[in-house]
Amino acid sequence: MSIQYRVAFKKNDEATEGPDDADVVVRIDAKNAGLDPTAAFMLGKLKADGAMRPLFEALWSGEARSVISRLASRP
Repeated sequence: MSIQYRVAFKKNDEATEGPDDADVVVRIDAKNAGLDPTAAFMLGKLKADGAMRPLFEALWSGEARSVISRLASRP
């Protein structure tokens, strides 16, 4: 199962990683990207559409944190 990550900087300006046909699409605003992704999900700051199992595995493994951090720190 695949995940697409989207970090939004402002309207119509976002950094994306992952396939367009991903099983899960994860979205977070850049201002919230510094939060722990699990906490952000529980607070409703990190949104996900699609299957939840891959999301929970990405949160547990640390993949979500590293990808979101990388996307949020774009040049």
